[in-house]
Amino acid sequence: MTEERPYRLRVEQRTDGWTAQAERRENGERFGPEIAGASESDAVERAWAWLGWQAEHARALETLQQAERAYHRAIAGTAFAAPTEHPAAGDLQRELLDAVDAARRELDRIRARNPL
Repeated sequence: MTEERPYRLRVEQRTDGWTAQAERRENGERFGPEIAGASESDAVERAWAWLGWQAEHARALETLQQAERAYHRAIAGTAFAAPTEHPAAGDLQRELLDAVDAARRELDRIRARNPL
């Protein structure tokens, strides 16, 4: 079974080459940048590469946001507690902050690979 892509590409020849523009299948709305290529296949290939990168970027951003929310919940949950009430809170906060940092580094790594 093949998974249907949530986008389709509209490809157009112009005087200076080709362009590809992604559209959402569900409603035809444009999505992302218009991508130029020297040939039709080049524009299409570059557009699919960007869409793949964008999906990976969106997942990494969501992971970072979830890690940040978990860290903020931990901070808020122990903000006014005495150290003796939650002795392991500092360890948990460090763990969660490490998770935020790892997610941020992964997002930066993905952003650096933007194919455009």
